[in-house]
Amino acid sequence: MTHTLAHLSDLHFGLSPRLEARARALAHGLIHAEVDHVVLSGDLTHRGRWDELDAFGAALAPLRDAAELSVVPGNHDRLGDDVAASIMDNHRVLASQHEGLYVVRLDSTAPHNCRYPFEGHGLLGDQDLLELDDALGRAPGGCLVVVTMHHHPLPLPEESSLERLSTWIGLPYSTELATGRELMACVRGRCDLLLHGHRHVPSERVLDGGSRPLWVVNAGSSNELGRARVFSHRGGRLQGPPRWLELPSTPQHREPRLRPRTGWPRVETLGPPVLAS
Repeated sequence: MTHTLAHLSDLHFGLSPRLEARARALAHGLIHAEVDHVVLSGDLTHRGRWDELDAFGAALAPLRDAAELSVVPGNHDRLGDDVAASIMDNHRVLASQHEGLYVVRLDSTAPHNCRYPFEGHGLLGDQDLLELDDALGRAPGGCLVVVTMHHHPLPLPEESSLERLSTWIGLPYSTELATGRELMACVRGRCDLLLHGHRHVPSERVLDGGSRPLWVVNAGSSNELGRARVFSHRGGRLQGPPRWLELPSTPQHREPRLRPRTGWPRVETLGPPVLAS
């Protein structure tokens, strides 16, 4: 039986009514498409406030009734009231099995995220990686294995003048996880999808994993973009590249629609992790 998995991120409830309306429209589209599972990879709220988290919960309640959800916190969820801990019940790593699917949720946020938005970079320690390794070791056969977290494990281009300035003066505002290479060494060959957010421009890479290629996918800000990737899988294997569920661009098209896509991205080879001396 073929199942579907959608990926949303960086909805930033509390930032603007327009973006919240677009998030509700995407949720409606995923319900209409009968998606089985939805991953939300952080920054559910904009200022980490309880009222923003409540608004997120209310907006996505119909989707939660129609599909299973796997949610991780992002750095913006650590601001204000610091609602991040409630999202994963104070755990750093949680794994769950679903029909045809095994999802490992990883909290990549850190205490420094509570201070200022420009201290948004992530942090994964040795214990986090050990727990991730253990969770992947318990993955059942015949399931698509997904790891989701908020921050990006591999370098991505800066998206704004502020990010370029922060990189130039040596601030880690837009940098990848410091232990990103170690993370990749842990998941390659044991995982099919690594789904993250944090950066608002979407991206995808397929890395060589022998008989098990690894997709590293950044959702971008789903409601800013007005679209979300939907993956199909069966028997632990992806069934082709993802499709985009897109919000209508004209009033004549009222329903979000799935746009077919053909062709796989080029498979890359990533070198071994570089360990500090």
